[in-house]
Amino acid sequence: MSKRSTLRRKRERGSYERDVIDAILDEGLVCHVGFVDEGSTFVVPMTYARVEDVLYLHGAAANHLLKSSTGCEACVTVTLLDGLVLARSAFHHSMNYRSVMLFGTGERVDDPEEKRAAVLAIVDHMAPGRSRDARPPTESELRSTQVVRFAVHEGSAKVRTGGPIEEPDDLGLRIWAGQIPIDLVAGPPMADPSLPEGVSAPAYVASYPPRRRTAPYQRATTGDVSSRPSAGG
Repeated sequence: MSKRSTLRRKRERGSYERDVIDAILDEGLVCHVGFVDEGSTFVVPMTYARVEDVLYLHGAAANHLLKSSTGCEACVTVTLLDGLVLARSAFHHSMNYRSVMLFGTGERVDDPEEKRAAVLAIVDHMAPGRSRDARPPTESELRSTQVVRFAVHEGSAKVRTGGPIEEPDDLGLRIWAGQIPIDLVAGPPMADPSLPEGVSAPAYVASYPPRRRTAPYQRATTGDVSSRPSAGG
C-alpha cells in the first residue's frame, strides 16, 4: 500500500482485502486503463481476465494506446453499478456501487504459451468453459494480438450499499426517497443465422446466468493488497 492507493474519503467504504478485490474483478467484464503518453492522458476501455495475481489485457498488436500503456505507470479500474440512491435533498443523491482501482506497470507478454493462455482466459472470463469449444488462436492471430500483463498488487476496493443518507431536518419532507436497483442482465442467447443445422447452444450459453454476481460484499480490514492470499479464479 502506498500514498496513491491509500483511501482518503469515505474510508469506511474501502477495503484492501484480496477476496473483495478479486470478486469485483471476476464479476466485471470491462476495465478502464488510464495512462499518460507524450503529455496526453488516455483512458481506454478494455476486456480483461484475472488469473490469480495478474490481470491480462488484450487488443490489436497495432493498437497505439495499448503499446503506449506497456512499460509505463498505469491505473486500471473496474466499476459495477448496483443502484441509484434518491434522497430527499439533491445534495445527498448517490449511487450504490462496487469498484476496484489498481496501480502498477503493464508488461507486454511475449511468451507464446502465456499469450495463448491469456487469450483463452479472456474468452473464459466472458463465458466460463467457452475456450474448450472455440477454435484456438492461430500463430498468425497471436502475432496480431498484443497482451499486457498487469499485476494485482497495489490498489483498493470501494463499495457503497444501502439507502440515502439524510439530514435529520429533511426526514419529514413529503418527498419520495429510496433506492432503484440496477442489474446488468443477460438476455436469451441469439444464435448466429449462419450456424449449420443441428448446432445447439452449449450449457454455458443456454444457462448463462442472468446476473454475473460472484460473491456478496463483506467489509474487511485494511492492509496491503499483496499481503493477502488470492481468492482464486
